[in-house]
Amino acid sequence: MSDDNRFKPFDPNSRLGGCSCGAHASQAEHDAARPGGTEHLSNDIVEASAMKALIPNDRTRRRFLLAVGGTAAAAALYSVLPIRSLQEMAGGDKVGPLERRALRVGFLPINCATPLIMADPMGFYKREGLEVSLVKTPGWALVRDHMLNGELDASHFLAPMPLAISMGLASQAQPMRVASIQNVNGQAITLALKHRNNRDPKNWKGFKFAIPFDFSMHNFLLRYYLAEHGLDPDKDVQLRVTPPAEMIANLRAGNIDGFLGPEPFNQRAVFDEIGFIHILTKDIWEGHPCCAFGASESFIQKNPNSFQALYRAILKATSEAEKPENRADIAKAISGPKYLNQPETVIAQGLTGHFADGLGEVRNDPQRAGFEPLPWYSMATWMLTQMKRWGYIKQDVDYRQLAEKVFLLTDARRLMKDLDLDAPQTRSDPAGYPGFKVMGRAFDPATPEAYLNQFPIKRS
Repeated sequence: MSDDNRFKPFDPNSRLGGCSCGAHASQAEHDAARPGGTEHLSNDIVEASAMKALIPNDRTRRRFLLAVGGTAAAAALYSVLPIRSLQEMAGGDKVGPLERRALRVGFLPINCATPLIMADPMGFYKREGLEVSLVKTPGWALVRDHMLNGELDASHFLAPMPLAISMGLASQAQPMRVASIQNVNGQAITLALKHRNNRDPKNWKGFKFAIPFDFSMHNFLLRYYLAEHGLDPDKDVQLRVTPPAEMIANLRAGNIDGFLGPEPFNQRAVFDEIGFIHILTKDIWEGHPCCAFGASESFIQKNPNSFQALYRAILKATSEAEKPENRADIAKAISGPKYLNQPETVIAQGLTGHFADGLGEVRNDPQRAGFEPLPWYSMATWMLTQMKRWGYIKQDVDYRQLAEKVFLLTDARRLMKDLDLDAPQTRSDPAGYPGFKVMGRAFDPATPEAYLNQFPIKRS
């Protein structure tokens, strides 16, 4: 049953007559009122039309609904008619018959997974005919392993992970694809409170930092930040791979001096009065990608319609997550045990950008976290330069070939257009290679090797 069906076929006070759906006095009024065409109305029309066909008389339908209730009536309707199948047929111009309805999709309990999580309670998966089980996973190594062995059909990824897995870096090679970026910005470098008066990175020799995974924007951004301040991240500090949920315990115990990690754990350190936010990653690279949604090439080839349905649901949820007016409600929805299992206020501070910094200040930065879905090729190219810079890639790289194979920018653009979703306004490039700056240093994706060669601190 669609709880937000605009025609209210299970409401005894609604009127089902006058047009094809019954919500308007005439067919002309019905056609004029359709926002976005049948894409947005087809599911509601199927429900309303089925109810009208079963009980065409408004007075009879009203008496029936008052007697049994709307919920019971809806359950009865769904038990005698194939409503879900009829809804899929009504939207068949967009997605063909689903190869599989039941899918397992992995996620880590962090703010970065907001679109993928929100697609569940917002009903976007169900509207595409899917039965998605969201599988909470404690660490990125497990996500990688579960994707490689087929335990997950698709997953929330760190954006560099599909590149690394496709290349066989530290795992067996298996072609993976980045369908969309889950979030931009939204991370921070957090330090233990004992370092509140030691804010100059040049004084951080010997520090121990936690990062969530080697092939993460967290690793690459922390390395970049340290190196720009003259520290060699492989010689002057220790970087420890630590699942995000364990960063707080390690900071509290003094096992690490700080971490570059995802929300809600930076704000959790402030909330628990054990750390402070040294710098937001948006102030290192404004608009940087962090996490992504993706699947294996094999899954996409075997289940193209199911994948497209999943893709569409997540793009719709990403669009909703990007709206600032939705952030407080999102924080409430994802804070419970099923998803992030963190205090609502902690999650809200990371999503809204109105936050305590742990140093006695309350800051307001609406751009702290964003949800822009387009997987730009230049983002992939920059990630590859950093993998090569720090010795993860030891051979020559065909940057363009890898970026355009793994990042599905063309597909994302096409689906966003089909769904009438606005493309992000913060960057644009017809070829998919917008440039950007990281700590003031310009990155030209057309010359990645020249960019790489200018760094004095590197392994390659």
